[in-house]
Amino acid sequence: MRPHFGLRARIAAAVVVVTTAATVAMALAAYHLQANDMTQRFHSASRADFESDLAQARFVARNLPTEGVIDYMLREHAVAWNVFDYTREQVLVHGAEPPVTIPGWLLSAARAGDAPLGTEPENSPFLVLAGSPIMDVVLVEYYTLDALRADLSKLRRNLAGMALLVTALGIAGGMVAARRIQRPVRAVANAAIRLGDGELDTRLVVRGGDELADLAGSFNAMAEQVGRSIVELRAKEEQQRRFVADVAHDLRTPVATVVAAACGVDSDNPDARERAARLLSVQSRRLASLVEDLLEMSRFDAGVADFHAVAVDLADLWAEAIDLVGGGDGTTLRAVGDVIVRADPRRVHTIARNLLTNALTHGDPPVRVTIDGTRPGLVTVEVADSGPGVPVELRELVFDRFARGDRARTATSGSGLGLAIAQENARIHGGRITVSERDGAVFTVSLPRGQ
Repeated sequence: MRPHFGLRARIAAAVVVVTTAATVAMALAAYHLQANDMTQRFHSASRADFESDLAQARFVARNLPTEGVIDYMLREHAVAWNVFDYTREQVLVHGAEPPVTIPGWLLSAARAGDAPLGTEPENSPFLVLAGSPIMDVVLVEYYTLDALRADLSKLRRNLAGMALLVTALGIAGGMVAARRIQRPVRAVANAAIRLGDGELDTRLVVRGGDELADLAGSFNAMAEQVGRSIVELRAKEEQQRRFVADVAHDLRTPVATVVAAACGVDSDNPDARERAARLLSVQSRRLASLVEDLLEMSRFDAGVADFHAVAVDLADLWAEAIDLVGGGDGTTLRAVGDVIVRADPRRVHTIARNLLTNALTHGDPPVRVTIDGTRPGLVTVEVADSGPGVPVELRELVFDRFARGDRARTATSGSGLGLAIAQENARIHGGRITVSERDGAVFTVSLPRGQ
């Protein structure tokens, strides 16, 4: 089973790894730079000292070649040295025994040239420098590397200590940074849990302008959207519950009447049969109208309402609707400007029929219909009656489903879906219906002209 590491541990580990890697890299780079600098200084100082000795030996060797060099070197006690004399048949070594094995190439090269040469034999604690003060005589000096190597060892220890200190500080800083980062993330997690538990007013405090502040701001925006969506869903749920209850209530009366009337059809009394036939006719038409309205609302809810736009003359269409609802005597129609729009004539006719029926049923004559086509891109239709009007506090309710007159105006036997269907038909055209007051109720339909 793989171990589980939290966000804090991951951030701290990342900071530690990055800090340690950077510290080690810097320490190695600093060591190499310092070591090279110290080694170069040591070599330069040793070479300068050797060149000085070589020049002095060359000066004293003018009179006594080999003896002069040896005599000068006997007075130098700071370094180990040898003088190799090739003037005889065999090589004579003056001075102490060489502390290290001298490469043959070094002696040969020093004997052949004037420039001093140097080397560090493998596993040797000395820097070996060789040069020829006079012909067939080679001077060799040995400079110990112990002090240089001790300084380099001390440098390594100092850099290692500094690296450990920086790593420890990095670990502490990583823990602090992890805690600071973890705290707002944990706050977001806790807020998400509270939001999931139903606390829709849960919000986070936004501090600063970094990514964590953006996270808190995004959470608040999400919580706001979720809260609105849940409120809307609850409202929709309540609306659907009321819708179902109202549908059941509205269907109960015509269905019960149809059942009762059906029993009277078989009566031996002619008057009873006639009353039953009238009831069946009236209630079946009411039931058919209610079912059609319910089907229409279900199409709007499902988003499958058909829409076929053609050029429509609103003046002719509203005149036909006035004749259909029987409002010709108490209804006037006036049209100004261009009243041609691209719309679905069936749906616009439904708007007109429902608004006229509402005005004639709940208002008082006369009813005035005014079609205004003077504005570019928009045509408005006002349907004004002379009734008691709609109170301000109920104007938003008149377009709700089953918003009957018992909640807004006067009692009615209608389904309560007429204005809701009219509003949905206006919206499908990109328009809307509003209600206002002017010596009665005024319903205004705004329809775009279309292309």
